[in-house]
Amino acid sequence: MNSRPASVSARTVDEYRDSIEQLLRPLAARPVESVSVPAALGRKLAADIRSPIDLPVFRNSAMDGYAVRADDVAVAPVTLPLAGVVAAGQPGQGPLPAGAALKVMTGAPIPPGADCVVPVEDTRRDGSAVTIERGRGAGEFVREPGTDVRAGALLVPAGVALTPRHIAALAAVGVPAVPVFQPVRAAVVTTGDELVPAGRPLRSGQIYDSNGIALAAALAANGAAVVSVEHSTDDPAVFRRLLSAATRSADLVFTSGGVSKGDFEVVKDVLAAQGGLFGSVAVQPGGPQGLTVLDGVPVLSFPGNPVSTMVSFEVFARPMLRHLSGLPPVRTSEVPLRAAVRSPAGRRQFLRGRLTDDGVEPVAGAGSHLIAGMAWADVLIDIPAETTELAAGAPVRVREL
Repeated sequence: MNSRPASVSARTVDEYRDSIEQLLRPLAARPVESVSVPAALGRKLAADIRSPIDLPVFRNSAMDGYAVRADDVAVAPVTLPLAGVVAAGQPGQGPLPAGAALKVMTGAPIPPGADCVVPVEDTRRDGSAVTIERGRGAGEFVREPGTDVRAGALLVPAGVALTPRHIAALAAVGVPAVPVFQPVRAAVVTTGDELVPAGRPLRSGQIYDSNGIALAAALAANGAAVVSVEHSTDDPAVFRRLLSAATRSADLVFTSGGVSKGDFEVVKDVLAAQGGLFGSVAVQPGGPQGLTVLDGVPVLSFPGNPVSTMVSFEVFARPMLRHLSGLPPVRTSEVPLRAAVRSPAGRRQFLRGRLTDDGVEPVAGAGSHLIAGMAWADVLIDIPAETTELAAGAPVRVREL
């Protein structure tokens, strides 16, 4: 990948997202591999899949009941001799004699001559005969071959990310494996001496590292294959080593922390020296951002506050990742605010919000450290950069988390 990121400084949200998408667009040329249908869940299909068979394969019963000729039950009640019993999975019988009935289970073959099925609840069994208490017309409760899908018909088009309903259809027509694109391989490197993994006691000045776990979960939920999640101290040598390993194994690398204007900004210090571009985007939270292409691999550098990291992913990376993975776009809508809000001039703000029956209510505050508010929210409230306040009832655009 020979692309070089455009400047970060003084960019709008849309401009910066476009720069990232341009950088990631070459990742659309993914290798193709064949995987079993059960293993293909969530993978992007690389070719059209057509049904190899008719479905249903043969005429079968839609109910537990009796296969009959509609003319024989046109006047009910009527008692017919029983010609036998056929369960699902058994081979079909010869033609049904006129004036007789064949007991069939759901999915059992319908014999030639029979043209309808009378549900068992509309009958009364008496030894070797059955009384039909309600007649049925030709075709009722009979599944004809190919009424679901015909052999050769398009079953699942290329480019779809396979869901359980696609897996069910592929299995039903006997497709054992499908060609899919290999997922984008992503690596995560979090930074900061203050971060420790869950399970260890916190010492003074320390906090738990949520960004590594959160980014890995966000990547997996949006179609990427997470190949590594590492944490670096603020030692440049440690960060260089972990970053080098990440670029060797991944198509795309995410870092968090170390991109602002402090004294220990290890990500910016290391990557700026290698051509990375760092600056501020007109957004809150998540203003400090960085873009680098290192050894041909795009590196997206987000700020370290947990909400800033997650909002940066949602706004800047998630749309393109979903496109690359064949997933549907992030859903947006316009709803009324349930409470008044203020927003800083010149910055596009993304507030956490929760949808209600009559609009959206802000959750928690605007602080970039308030990660619990992300758990309580189900949308981001998108406040335009030119807007400084909105009254309750004002329409706002929201994007689903």
